[in-house]
Amino acid sequence: MLLELLRREGWKDNHKRVYRIYATEGLQVPQRRRKRSSRWRGEPLQEASRPNETWAMDFMSDQLADNRKLRVFNLLDVYTRECLAIECDTSLTGERVKRILTQVGEVRGLPERIVVDNGPEFAGKVMDRWAYDYGVQLHFIEPGKPVQNAHIESFNGTFRDQCLNEHWFRSINEARLITEGWRQLYNRIKPHSSLGMLTPEEFAEEHSQSAKAHERKQIRRQEPMVILA
Repeated sequence: MLLELLRREGWKDNHKRVYRIYATEGLQVPQRRRKRSSRWRGEPLQEASRPNETWAMDFMSDQLADNRKLRVFNLLDVYTRECLAIECDTSLTGERVKRILTQVGEVRGLPERIVVDNGPEFAGKVMDRWAYDYGVQLHFIEPGKPVQNAHIESFNGTFRDQCLNEHWFRSINEARLITEGWRQLYNRIKPHSSLGMLTPEEFAEEHSQSAKAHERKQIRRQEPMVILA
């Protein structure tokens, strides 16, 4: 990713030199050790085929400098990998989640489904009513199997390594400012390996242009042919 970012800024150094400097300066993000199980690999997720088809959301926990608990809500478009929202507070309820989803939906429309775990904020009456009113399916993963929501889990790991673990938040407002700045960086600047080294916003724009071109082609095919006598 660093090599791709340097290429975009005009640097011509080859990957060996970049890696040598990267290793010498100790720029590596420490890798967390993950527990592995050989007995169960998780059920395959239905892959999204277009933007706004499937979203995923989850909560994370951290701590402020004064030892108060920090709760973070993350919302992701599974197809484009765009981070649609990051919300920080000492407490986040189902009502708060409902409000965030409605606000994001007013800008880009709502998805067909949202993949969630079985937390009380997601499984409660507030979210159940909201999903019914807006025609959105809440797809609950099996308890204790976060791999069934792999996209948001992968995002959470990146977010923790590159943002939460790198900052010491002195207040809720500071946490909101820093996490929102990181969200913009993630969507607009950071290339994503699963998107062909495009940023999420570049990938979404490329999909939009391809869809428009396909639509124009279909319209031309349906136009009646004029035969001149």
